[in-house]
Amino acid sequence: MSASGGTKAIVAALAANLAIAVAKFVAFLFSGSSSMLAESVHSLADSGNQGLLLLGGKKAQREATPQHPFGYGRERYIYAFLVSIVLFTVGGMFAIYEGYEKIHDPHEITNWYWPVGVLVFAIIAESFSFRTAIKESNEIRGKQTWTQFVRRAKAPELPVVLLEDFGALVGLVLALGGVGLALLTGDGIWDGIGTLCIGVLLIVIAIVLAAETKSLLLGEAAGVEEVEKIKAAVVDGDVVTRVIHMRTLHLGPEELLVAAKIAVEGHDTATQVADAINAAEARIREAVPIARVIYLEPDIYRPEATK
Repeated sequence: MSASGGTKAIVAALAANLAIAVAKFVAFLFSGSSSMLAESVHSLADSGNQGLLLLGGKKAQREATPQHPFGYGRERYIYAFLVSIVLFTVGGMFAIYEGYEKIHDPHEITNWYWPVGVLVFAIIAESFSFRTAIKESNEIRGKQTWTQFVRRAKAPELPVVLLEDFGALVGLVLALGGVGLALLTGDGIWDGIGTLCIGVLLIVIAIVLAAETKSLLLGEAAGVEEVEKIKAAVVDGDVVTRVIHMRTLHLGPEELLVAAKIAVEGHDTATQVADAINAAEARIREAVPIARVIYLEPDIYRPEATK
């Protein structure tokens, strides 16, 4: 996985979530808070998700084979999609179930200082993890808004970690609110309501992640800027006069396929056309380094054929 894959952010999130998961579970054992149990499962699910992202990055580095001639770059998309499934089932649905049970059978929270202390610790730890993810994302986000970055990013790891960390912080605030209200009112039903809110939050985030990674799995084209750079690089104004039509496809976050039909003059020799194609491929790779698989087909330009 390249640096743009956010390995540092993934490792930071993994370390934070493992420590938080243990702390939350201990707090649940001492307090009996359903919010703490839901949050401990949430952190455990997040830890597994970060493990999946690291595994996907490792598998994506395998060399191409005759059976998979374009390599394994999409492994990263597959494992990111698995993350959304884990977040939905293990995190969200478990929290919904636990919240429902607590509302129907509420009980008082004991040893209140355990859940409160652990939640404050978890908020601090998650804030550091979230800060790392934001810092790494800002290096490649450019002028995009955060919504645009999550929707347009071709490397799935950073958007996944960003949404997970954001969800974790909001979930911790919800858990703290549920526990706090349960302690203030003496009614454990608020703990259950907080747990339900955590479950709904995780399910919403899981659906967003699933939608974005599904788009990547189906195959996304290069961004508008990359497409314009490629078109400009193809045309030399001498042999190659225009791009008749072009298709691009991400084979992985850092690997782009370019297929285009280019216009040449009818009097050009085969040698001239071949040299022009080779030169165009070199210009494309210089303009857009991730364009590693390029197919250019020469043709005589006929306006009616492009309609």
